[in-house]
Amino acid sequence: MFEPKPDIQGRAEIETLVNAFYERVRGDELLGFIFDRVAQTNWTTHLPKMYAFWETVLFRSGGYTGNPLAAHAKLVPQTAMGREQFDRWLMLFRATVDDLFAGEHAEHIKNCAADMANVIHARINQVADPRFDPASLTPEQRERYARYKASAA
Repeated sequence: MFEPKPDIQGRAEIETLVNAFYERVRGDELLGFIFDRVAQTNWTTHLPKMYAFWETVLFRSGGYTGNPLAAHAKLVPQTAMGREQFDRWLMLFRATVDDLFAGEHAEHIKNCAADMANVIHARINQVADPRFDPASLTPEQRERYARYKASAA
């Protein structure tokens, strides 16, 4: 019989998601080398940061502090960080969420990931996001964008 997938309820599910996602990323021919060879990611420290990041994004309780924009921007001179890379990252993220979870939080984290991928891509490449139309933002996206603009200023 079909067992429904759980929704993301807290830190335990976020850790499951992050671990499964980065396992896929590390094995991906387009993205894996960026993390392992270019950024030389220390997975022992990176994964707990990502747990805190996504817990903060989803539940406002993870205590994440950091600057994702700067972390990505420093890689631009070293490797391609274009639309193709961000689209692949987002595809892997969405697929990982969909494989493991279903529900309101699962949908919300995928939407947040899309917003972040688009903003970071546009900012580090100094291009306008062609999909960003302020007139079509939901109230939640407007609030998130306003907070982002205030923190970037």
